[in-house]
Amino acid sequence: MARTVFCIKLGQELEGLEEPPQPDELGQRIFENVSKEAWKMWLSHQIMLINEYRLNLADPKANQFLDEQMEQYFFGGGAETPPDYVPQNSKSK
Repeated sequence: MARTVFCIKLGQELEGLEEPPQPDELGQRIFENVSKEAWKMWLSHQIMLINEYRLNLADPKANQFLDEQMEQYFFGGGAETPPDYVPQNSKSK
């Protein structure tokens, strides 16, 4: 039987992650409060942030920025979107 959590992002009881996504307090909070579905949404948002800000994941500052955004995405007022970001499906051809 799948593990369930009350998802803080989606506001309902859903299937939870199989393990914490990272080995720290934030990872444990996400494991306890975020569903697989909401985690997939974050991964898409994170990819957008990496691409739009051209983040180098070898840079500790980039990882700190992503951790801060992840915390805001799940436990704060929401993660930021780059000022000039236009969603892929909204771009003109």
